[in-house]
Amino acid sequence: MIRTALTLVVVTYLAPASRAQTLTITNITIVDVINGHLVPHMNVAVDGKRIAAISTKPLASSGAILDGTGMYLIPGLWDMHIHAFFTNDSARFHTTSELMLPLFVVNGVTGVRDMGSNLDAILAARDSVAAHQLIGPRMVVSGPMLDGPTSRYQVIIKVGAPADARAAVQKLKQRGVDFIKTQSLVPRDAYFAIADETRSLGLSFEGHVPYAIRGAEAIDAGQHSFEHLLGVFEASTTREDSLITVGARSHATYLALHNDAREAAIIAALGKHHVWQCPTIASDLNSAGDLAAEPGLPYWLHIAVDGWKRAALRGLNVTDTAELSVTRRYAAYDLDLVRKLHKAGAPILAGTDAPAGFDLVPGASLPHELEWLVAAGLTPLEALQTATINPAIFLGRTRDVGTVAVGKLADLVILSRNPLAEIGNTRSVVAVVADGRYFSPTDLTRMRLHLMELAAK
Repeated sequence: MIRTALTLVVVTYLAPASRAQTLTITNITIVDVINGHLVPHMNVAVDGKRIAAISTKPLASSGAILDGTGMYLIPGLWDMHIHAFFTNDSARFHTTSELMLPLFVVNGVTGVRDMGSNLDAILAARDSVAAHQLIGPRMVVSGPMLDGPTSRYQVIIKVGAPADARAAVQKLKQRGVDFIKTQSLVPRDAYFAIADETRSLGLSFEGHVPYAIRGAEAIDAGQHSFEHLLGVFEASTTREDSLITVGARSHATYLALHNDAREAAIIAALGKHHVWQCPTIASDLNSAGDLAAEPGLPYWLHIAVDGWKRAALRGLNVTDTAELSVTRRYAAYDLDLVRKLHKAGAPILAGTDAPAGFDLVPGASLPHELEWLVAAGLTPLEALQTATINPAIFLGRTRDVGTVAVGKLADLVILSRNPLAEIGNTRSVVAVVADGRYFSPTDLTRMRLHLMELAAK
C-alpha cells in the first residue's frame, strides 16, 4: 500500500523533467574534483541518463541548451547521512515524497545514503525516484536500523541475541537493502553476529559504533563507516573499557577523560585501515548564528523551524560559564579530531543527519557541512571531494558517479560561482541534472516557490 501511494505521486509543477532528456551545456568551466583543476570553455552533451560527450568543439543538440558562460560544472553532490522516513507514521510520508526529496535536488544533492527509515517507504521511494516517478536524489538505503531491545527509535529492528541479529540481516537482505545500519544499543554478541552475517551475505554494515564495542574492535570487525565520530571519541579517553559498560556519554565526559596517546592510537589505526568517517559536524556544532543566516529555512516545515528558533533563543540566553566553556572546547576538539583523521588517511564522507537534528534543512544543510570540514582543516577541494568522488569510491561506483566524464551517469550541478575558491559557493545552484533529468533555472525557481508553499502548510 505504501509503495503504491508513493509511486503514484504526480509532480505536476515540473512535467518537463519527468524523464531523462537530451541536453547540451555550452562554454562552461568543468571542475576536476580529482586534481582540483578548472577546465574552461567546455561543451557537455547529455543523452538520456549518461554524459555522451565533452569537447572544446561545438556539439550538435536536438534538445535543451544551457549557456554555461561564466558558470561551473561539478558532479552531483551526495549527502551521505540522511533519514528520509524517520517514522512509521504513514500519514507523514507525503512530506518526504513531496517536500524533502525535491529539496535535495534543488540544492544540487543528486545522491543520498539513507541511514535509517521505514522499510516499505524507503524502498518505494528509491524505486520511484529511479523510475522518474518522484523527483529526488538516487538513494542508497539501509531500511530500519538495528538496535538493542531498549531502543526508543521507531524505525528499528530490535536485536538482543545473535540469532535475532542474523535473522534481521537476512530479512533486510531479502527485501533488497543496500547495507545494514547499526545503532548505539546493539549488544556485543549481536554486533559480532551482524558483522559475520553481513560478510557472508555480501553486505556492508555501517553506522554507530555501539556503546558495547571498542573502536578497535569495530575496525577488526570490518565496520565500513563510523558515523558521528562515535567510537573515536571513546577510544580517545582513558576509560574506554568502562565507558562500554555504561550508556551515558557527554561532551563534558569526552573532554574530561581525553588522552592524547590514546587518541593518536585510534587515529593511526583508522588511517592505516582506511576506515571511512562520516563526522556529521553540522549536526553536532550548528549554532544559533548558523540558524539566523540559514537560507534554507523558508523551504522547510515551519513547525520544525519554529522549534529550532526557540532552541536557538534558549541557547543564546545561557549564562552558565562552565557550560559555555564546554561547548566552545568541544567544538574545537571535534574539528581538531576531524583534521587529524583526515591527515592520517582516514577517508571522509560529507553527511548531515538531515532532518533529524537542529538546523538541518534537507539539501540546504550540505554546504554547512562542507564549510565545517574546511574549518576543520580540509581545503575547499578536499571538502568538495567528500561529497563527490569520495562517496563514489565508498560505494564502489566510480564507473558511474563522482566526476564529470563521458559515460558517467548524468548527475550534474551548474553553479554560478567557483566552489574551489569558496566552498560555500556550492549554494550557488543555477541548474541541476539528476539521473539525466534536466532542471533548468526556470524549473528550479518554480520548484522553490512550490516547496515554500508546501513548507508553509
